[in-house]
Amino acid sequence: MELSWLSWLYEAVAHVIIWIHQGYSTFLNPDSGLTWALTIITLTVFMRVLIFPLFLKQMRSSRKMQELAPKVAELRKRYKNDKQRMNQEVMAVYQGAGANPLGGCLPVVAQFPIFISMFTVLRAMADGRPVYGMSQQLVDSARSAHIFGAPLPASFWMSQAQVEGFGATVVTTKIVLGVFVAISSLTTFLTVRQSVTRSMAQMPDNPMAQQQKILMYISPLFAFFSLNFPLGLIMYWVTTNLWTLGQQHWFYSRHPMPQFDAKGNVIPVEPKAGLLSKLRKGATPEEEVPSAPPEPKIIRQQPSRQSRSKRTGSKKS
Repeated sequence: MELSWLSWLYEAVAHVIIWIHQGYSTFLNPDSGLTWALTIITLTVFMRVLIFPLFLKQMRSSRKMQELAPKVAELRKRYKNDKQRMNQEVMAVYQGAGANPLGGCLPVVAQFPIFISMFTVLRAMADGRPVYGMSQQLVDSARSAHIFGAPLPASFWMSQAQVEGFGATVVTTKIVLGVFVAISSLTTFLTVRQSVTRSMAQMPDNPMAQQQKILMYISPLFAFFSLNFPLGLIMYWVTTNLWTLGQQHWFYSRHPMPQFDAKGNVIPVEPKAGLLSKLRKGATPEEEVPSAPPEPKIIRQQPSRQSRSKRTGSKKS
């Protein structure tokens, strides 16, 4: 289903695909699966870099909410019998600190139109339609590309005749698509698990903890809906999941969970050492040049002040 109000975004995504593919085609076979795989991966990374500021805004808002957790827990206990007043007080605390509980939705909302655009453009390429500024030559190139033996526009439920029309076998195509969907499901689970584990550590008495656990185990199942998607779109989804997983790990390592003292004040916590820091520590230390011994200090003896009689040469009477 194509949304007319997103036609400008369809054209933008199609033109980015054209530029990236042209760049790789200068030194790779334009019709090869490698060229098209790199095109989709590069496109995904480019899109994620564009919405990276939204991710930082989301994480900063989440961190502020973590620091406000003791105050929020106290308000929940104080107004546990008055839900409306409790919600008002909690929102007042969040607004006063500049934290937005809905900030976590920003990257998801931003990704949704991009995903729809990717789906529409790749579906048009799979159907052999040169639309949104794409040439017939480019569309034919994508349709002839194979990744690990599976056609780029193929989906899991394609008929044998359709798959063989792309010059591939049904068994190989289904295996490749199944592996990519399994990777998508695993990365979805790890991403949600990473977020839920931190959320539960942040607020152990969270009344939504059980629902979050259920979501953690249900969310990977949604990846199996991508069996209806072409292989190119599944590759996009796997790449964006890997990006999200690494991005979260990087931020959580740099900004560990805040600790609190008995009065509820935030205690500074040192961030965990990153991969580069660990590699530097594991490297063989270079021999240090022994420093020269410190030079002895020269102490000047100041002459003692003579009495007035000695300076003038007079004698005391």
